[in-house]
Amino acid sequence: MNSDPQETIVIALGGSIIASRNIQAHFLKQFRKFILKFVSEGRRFVVVAGGGRIARDYQNAAAGIVELSDEDKDWIGIHATRINAHLLRVIFFDIAHPVVLDSPLKKIKNEEKYNLFIASGWRPGWSTDYVAVMLASRFQTKRLIIATKIPCVYDEDIEKNKRAKPLKDISWKEYRKMVGDVWTPGLKSPVDPIAAKLAQSLKLEAIVARGTDLENMENILRGKKFRGTLINKE
Repeated sequence: MNSDPQETIVIALGGSIIASRNIQAHFLKQFRKFILKFVSEGRRFVVVAGGGRIARDYQNAAAGIVELSDEDKDWIGIHATRINAHLLRVIFFDIAHPVVLDSPLKKIKNEEKYNLFIASGWRPGWSTDYVAVMLASRFQTKRLIIATKIPCVYDEDIEKNKRAKPLKDISWKEYRKMVGDVWTPGLKSPVDPIAAKLAQSLKLEAIVARGTDLENMENILRGKKFRGTLINKE
């Protein structure tokens, strides 16, 4: 990854990293130190909070009581991302823009004064990956980091096949063949199909890596060798 200190870095932070069975307070404390260190060096960040387990728990609870439409499931997921985003905004109260970005299109007041922006889900039909891609385009960066609970992209679903092979790099064309073109609420894929399609059209690159491995994340930001998968623009 380009280590240009002037480039805005967009991180899609998986919801399950923020809160799984419990809120991951120890990780969040370390993540705060991580971001503060790079901001002190002049870096600028957009962190997009995912919904993760919280979203799926609420979706499953509601679906066990009544029949839910995909739109209803999406709205539950969106609001889960927003509570996670507000948690991050409070943790970074001293440096972050005071308003969570709940739309990648909304004008940001006093944008030039801040080096950290926290974003959440937006509309039904895609995940926060799509929001991250839109924000990467808005902030004119050509790369984004997909910080997940898995260390990379595999050639098959690692939860279903423990022998799935890790991929060091893959093109968007190849990736999209793997994940298809259809979004369903709660879909588990490193980058959702709708976001992947947009990223390919924008010629973005993405790095998928384990978000809790902050030493590796630092290597990514400094342009060093890292563990993960590069999804390139070809």
